[in-house]
Amino acid sequence: MFIGGFTTFALLYATQPLLPRLATEFGVGAATASLSVSVGTGLMALMLIPASLLSDRFGRTVLMKASLSIAAVIATLSAFVTDFNQLLVLRALLGAALAGLPAAAMAYLGEEVAPHAQGRAMGLYIAGNALGGMSGRVVSGVLTDFGSWRISLIALGLIGLVAAIAFWRKLPPSRHFRPRSVAPSAIFRDVRGIYADSHLPLLFLCGFLLMGAFFGVYNFIGFRLEAVPFGWSQSAIAAIFLLYLVGSASSAWSGRLSDRVGRHNVLWLMIIAAMLGLATTLSGNLILVIIGVAIFTFGYFGAHTTASGWVGRRALERRALASALYLSSYYLGSSLVGSLTGLAWDKGGWPGVTMAVSACLAAALVLGVWMRAKTRTEKNG
Repeated sequence: MFIGGFTTFALLYATQPLLPRLATEFGVGAATASLSVSVGTGLMALMLIPASLLSDRFGRTVLMKASLSIAAVIATLSAFVTDFNQLLVLRALLGAALAGLPAAAMAYLGEEVAPHAQGRAMGLYIAGNALGGMSGRVVSGVLTDFGSWRISLIALGLIGLVAAIAFWRKLPPSRHFRPRSVAPSAIFRDVRGIYADSHLPLLFLCGFLLMGAFFGVYNFIGFRLEAVPFGWSQSAIAAIFLLYLVGSASSAWSGRLSDRVGRHNVLWLMIIAAMLGLATTLSGNLILVIIGVAIFTFGYFGAHTTASGWVGRRALERRALASALYLSSYYLGSSLVGSLTGLAWDKGGWPGVTMAVSACLAAALVLGVWMRAKTRTEKNG
C-alpha cells in the first residue's frame, strides 16, 4: 500500500513544480497553468464515488491494480503532447484512472488491519502518499532543468510502470472483503446513513478546506521563489518539495498519536500548527520562509491523516463509500481552492495567497474544535 500511494501521487502531482515553465512555454497565466494539476485532481474527485462502488462490488485489490497500471501508461503518453489543451486532457484522464486506488485503499486498510493498528497503518499509507508526491515533484523539477519537462514526464511514467508491476506481485489479497449491493436503493440508504452521522459530513468539509489550503501554498510558492528577491532555478524550486519528508514523518507520528489519545484531540492541534507555519512564510527572510513551509506541511499532513482515519473508524461497514466521499471533497478542494488561489496570487502576490489559505484553515479549525467538543460530549454521555 505504501508503494501504491507513493506511485499515485508521484504521477498526479508531477507537473506542480513545472507550473512556471509550462506557463512560459505555452503562453498561459499562472492560474491557467495550475489547471495541469487541478484537472487531474478534479477528475479524480469526480471518479472516486463511482470507483468506490466498483470496489464494493468487485473487490478492492482488482480495482487498485488496474488503476495503477492504466495511469502509468497515460502518464507516459502525456510527455508527447503538442499543445496545452492536449496536456490537460491527458492529465484529466490520469486523474480519472488513478481514482481507483485511493477509493479502495482506505476501505482495504480498514478491513484488513486490526482496529488498534489502523491509525498506524493509515499513517504509513499517507506517508507513502507524501513521499510519492515529493519524489514526483523533485524528479520532474530536476530532470526539467537538465533536460526538459517532457523527459521528466517520461521518466515518471516508467517509474509508474515498474511500481505497478511490484504492486501486482506483492499486494496481499483481501481476506475480509464482502461484496455490497450497488443497487440505487442500497446506495441511497448508505449515503443517508453517512450524512446522518454527527461527524462525517464535517470531516468531508474539513478535508475540502485542508487540501485547498495545501494546494494554495504549494501551487504558488514556486512563483514566489522564482521571483525577486529569491530568483530560484527550476531545480531549486523542486527542492522545496523535499519538505514532504516532514509530512511523511508527521503522518506516521500523528497516526500513532491518534491511536493513543484520540483523533478529536489531535486534529485541531495539527490545524493550528499549519496556521503558525503559514504566518511564518510572510517573512522576507528565505530561511524563515522555508521553516514556515515545513511547519505548515507538518500540520497539514498530521491533520489529513487524523481526519481520514477518523472517517474510516466512524463509517464502519460503509467505509468504502464514506472514504470516497471524504476523498472526493478533499480533491475538489485542491481543484477549486487550489486554482482560485491563483487569482489571489495575481491580485495580491504572496500576502494574497496567505489570506486566502488562512481563511480555509480558520474554517477547518472551527470544525475541528466543534468535533472535539461533540466527541467529548458523546463519551461523557
